[in-house]
Amino acid sequence: MNTLQAGDKAPEFTLLDANENEVSLKDLLKEHRVLVYFYPKAMTPGCTVQAQNLRDQRDELAKHNVVSVGISPDAPKRLAKFTERDELNFTLLSDEDHKVAEDFGVWGLKKFMGKEYDGIHRISFLVEQDGTISKVFNKFKTKEHHDVVLEHLKG
Repeated sequence: MNTLQAGDKAPEFTLLDANENEVSLKDLLKEHRVLVYFYPKAMTPGCTVQAQNLRDQRDELAKHNVVSVGISPDAPKRLAKFTERDELNFTLLSDEDHKVAEDFGVWGLKKFMGKEYDGIHRISFLVEQDGTISKVFNKFKTKEHHDVVLEHLKG
């Protein structure tokens, strides 16, 4: 697994959102910096806490001109259920073939309860409006992800 680093250009992507509309990184970057966060599976405990905290901190992130975009291998229908159930106020994108996760270097071998399998590693990237990654967040507890991001933004 070769994860992108600060200073790298973020790979351009277009993925389907929960409503099966195409969303592309370049369009998002026209108006905002983007926190691209990869998470393993919608509606699981850790991913739910992470999403709820980003939902609750949306206004704080907006003060730094940052919008959140969550990417997982879930199908759009599952993302729609997650968005509705947790009243999420940001975009979730479906990367079913995990190509975007591979492009960012977050798809790879994982270990859980003695089993090894390929999956998404929970890593986030702050992408500046010029498409450059300015910060990689890869060391955080799920429930503190939003705090780590905001501490960085506040400098």
